[in-house]
Amino acid sequence: MAGEGGVGALARFLDGSIPDREALPWYVAPVPDVLEDLGLRLAWLIVAVNLAGTAFGFWYYRFQFAFEPVVAWPVVPDSPMATLFIALSIASWKLGRSREWLNMLAFFGCLQLGFWTPFTLLAFHDAFLASTPLWLYCFLFFSHLAMTVEGFVIHRYSDFPVWAVALALVWYGFNDVVDYFVPIVGTTHHTQLPGQYVVDGVIQHVWSIHRVAAAGAVVLTMVITFLALTTRIEKLKRADS
Repeated sequence: MAGEGGVGALARFLDGSIPDREALPWYVAPVPDVLEDLGLRLAWLIVAVNLAGTAFGFWYYRFQFAFEPVVAWPVVPDSPMATLFIALSIASWKLGRSREWLNMLAFFGCLQLGFWTPFTLLAFHDAFLASTPLWLYCFLFFSHLAMTVEGFVIHRYSDFPVWAVALALVWYGFNDVVDYFVPIVGTTHHTQLPGQYVVDGVIQHVWSIHRVAAAGAVVLTMVITFLALTTRIEKLKRADS
């Protein structure tokens, strides 16, 4: 009887209506439908995991916060902000109050940081592994890749309106500018990477490292914009057919 009760509780937990999956091209909806369905049914668990990740992320950035001016703090913890956006996006959808601007911030954030972090971990793997425990390196790598999966599920409950895509592009484009090119104040604000040391309270952005990280971020922002607008176009095509 206890086993049956447990199965019933699990069934109730997984129960609930979820949006149908549209027949979108694989490159804008690469996650298998079974995995998408599971993620949507476990929505509140996913929200909780992302909020925990957000808390961990702010803790992880605690040392960099000490060297950044307070006015720049909103653009420093990129990954924690992305996990906060996706947590709020999913929660809003579950509550029947989906916000497209929030959905697009989550889409851009999950894909940009979900791909950029593994990219930098691989590009500077020797330096990272010299200063980071292997378990933490692997955790950062795979947890950020999981963010990309979350981002690619948003099409199930978002229409990807152009105005919301534009808003997200403005925010993440601004973030790229102040992270790598024109700081709000002081030096640029991207995540401190191995080899970029602090001297007299100022992070030294070594150009050979800085340019690789910058190139990855800018290219990703362009690709994500293309994916968002393509998703919008494909959804409109299917609505008209």
